[in-house]
Amino acid sequence: MYNVADIFSGAGGFGLGFRKAGFKIKVAVEIDRDAARTYSANHQNTVVLQEDVANVDYKDLVKYGGEIKIIIGSPPCEPFTAANPNRMEDPADRLYVDPAGQLTLEFIRLVGELGPEVFVMENVAALAEEPLKSYIEREFKRVGYHVYFNILHAEDYGVPSRRRRVFISNIEIKPPKTRRVTVREAIGDMPPPDSGQLPNHETVSLSPKKQQRITRLKPGEALMRYKGAVGFYENYIRLIWDDIAPTVMGSRRFVHPEEHRILTVREQARLMGYPDDYVFYGSKDAQYNQVGESVPPPLAYVIALEVRKFLERRNYSRG
Repeated sequence: MYNVADIFSGAGGFGLGFRKAGFKIKVAVEIDRDAARTYSANHQNTVVLQEDVANVDYKDLVKYGGEIKIIIGSPPCEPFTAANPNRMEDPADRLYVDPAGQLTLEFIRLVGELGPEVFVMENVAALAEEPLKSYIEREFKRVGYHVYFNILHAEDYGVPSRRRRVFISNIEIKPPKTRRVTVREAIGDMPPPDSGQLPNHETVSLSPKKQQRITRLKPGEALMRYKGAVGFYENYIRLIWDDIAPTVMGSRRFVHPEEHRILTVREQARLMGYPDDYVFYGSKDAQYNQVGESVPPPLAYVIALEVRKFLERRNYSRG
């Protein structure tokens, strides 16, 4: 099976989906120590480089990954997301001036250097909007690729939370949709927190004032709102049993549908489609961030199947 390099790998949700589809994740690059530790622990056959991607040369990837045929990755979305109140006003500045935005260009650089058969880059759907779309097209064209902007909704592929993302690739990606999964189906059968039966399933302590306010929350209501670059965003939302959860984000916490408590890291991981044996490391906040900043594994899996089908068809036509 084809060798994959996972760039801006985070905790490994994107890689997990590809691994389950039969690909070999040979090398991953992640600057965050806790996320790199999580990736390494859960992908024991992958070499994880804890390094700034800007300092990584294609020779580093070849050294550990051999002949890389596929590159996947999720450059930071903070420069582009409307949820970031500090987002730069000019879209060009978000890509070319913001140091975090420039990391998207580093992904494109590595694609150009390695020349993979397929690459898939995940980010917020804002990258598919003008003028950013034209900038991205131009940068990929510069390294020899025509790109497709595949906008997918995670909830259409068995993920119990809403998530609209763009997957920029040199192939068109249109997985067949699957059945939607509710909050109840995702977390309704879980043992109590602190029971020791599941990893990352510990109670989150709250201030007495916040705890008291949570007792009054009705399903679908939020404890607080904050201003993003565009509009307002809710936090501490009480989930609805027979609905899909809102978008899981690193800074977002959910309130249990019935109990007066915050969901554990494990519960939020289930809302992203992670299996229970996938263990997250670092502080509680680091664990929540790793979950919320992931590509949901079920979504990654159906994308990987589309990549595999494309490669099999191409190899068949060549044969």
